[in-house]
Amino acid sequence: MTHYCGIDFGTSNSTVGLADRTRARLLPLEDGSPTLPSAVFWQTDSLPPLFGRAAIAAYLEGEDGRLMRGLKSTLGFGLIDEKTSVGGRAVAFREVLSRFVAHLRAAQQAAAPGSSVILGRPVHFVDDDPAADAAAEATLGEIATQCGWQEVAFQYEPIAAALHYEQTAAREELVLIVDIGGGTSDVSVVRVGPGRAKLPDRSEDILANDGIRVGGTDFDRLLSLAEAMPHLGYLAPTRGGGTMPRHYYLDLATWHRINALYTARTASDLKALRLLADEPERIDRMLRVVGGRHGHALAMRVEAGKEALSDSDTTRLRMSDLTGGPNPILARDGFEAAVEVPIARIRALLERVIADAGLAPDRIGTAFLTGGSSQLPILRATVAGVLPTTSIATGDMLGSVGTGLALEARRRFG
Repeated sequence: MTHYCGIDFGTSNSTVGLADRTRARLLPLEDGSPTLPSAVFWQTDSLPPLFGRAAIAAYLEGEDGRLMRGLKSTLGFGLIDEKTSVGGRAVAFREVLSRFVAHLRAAQQAAAPGSSVILGRPVHFVDDDPAADAAAEATLGEIATQCGWQEVAFQYEPIAAALHYEQTAAREELVLIVDIGGGTSDVSVVRVGPGRAKLPDRSEDILANDGIRVGGTDFDRLLSLAEAMPHLGYLAPTRGGGTMPRHYYLDLATWHRINALYTARTASDLKALRLLADEPERIDRMLRVVGGRHGHALAMRVEAGKEALSDSDTTRLRMSDLTGGPNPILARDGFEAAVEVPIARIRALLERVIADAGLAPDRIGTAFLTGGSSQLPILRATVAGVLPTTSIATGDMLGSVGTGLALEARRRFG
């Protein structure tokens, strides 16, 4: 039986979908799970890289190597062609990303060999820069071809989510697809229905779509800057009335920039700045994190704290073992205050897409939320505020896009 492949390469998690004539499913990628964290642990001593949960475990266990996450965020920027040092060897981010995509390709080939693939892409890899956006798609397409696929095509991730939602749609309706991923937020208005799934051309069913480069990793970064980084000296006063330089802390709070801090130059600079700090013990904590290469571990604790606030009003950010400082209390209202700006951008995106579709909000039958960050209460409240009379449905938070991409692959290649 012929199978058709769709791959959702995400900022935080990735999936591989397969569709045959009757159904679409996600492949188990690691320990029976259909989701694979988009993480690579590049080992020293010429050992092969590790991927997903195995990569994160190797890092947390102190194995010798370099953890890299948020690789999708390098697309469309010069960082994709930069190199990072691992065990004395310079490794290009393009090579790291290629190895991760090749790992997804190997999973597909083991289950159902094929030469064609639909790759998901955000509506915009890069905001307000068409040339950089086109370059990002071209780079990902080149990598997919190098990994062995002979036919590579793309579909917008929110459209793929709409195709997945349509599998269970009982009637024809207009649906607002809200896909809040790790690196981007994409919104589309799509006409779906049981009788439309087999139409050869669905372009007229896409009434509007748009996206911005805001997602879960931005929420992590802002929460880290608000609650974790001040304990390491962020914005701390220095002698003479200044404050600590911000860029070290911005790098430490940004997934794909953390490794840039692990240099002798950074350690030397921080030690010099410690002498100028009004509270040198905070800089000592920063030196401990950078010197011990605990940056990703700290980012994971912040991410876990963010997720805990979806179910609780408060939680404790346990980081004393990494920093030597306190374990601060995180509060949901504090988190929501920290992410006020990106949430306002997402609200404006929702309103803009509905207006671009030429619709009043009450014409939307369902708001379908997907993506790992769509479970945050503040995001659900934002959607409800824009669409007060619309029902909100939640799909497979991490699997809707991959399943929809496989359905799109069947439509295009079948």
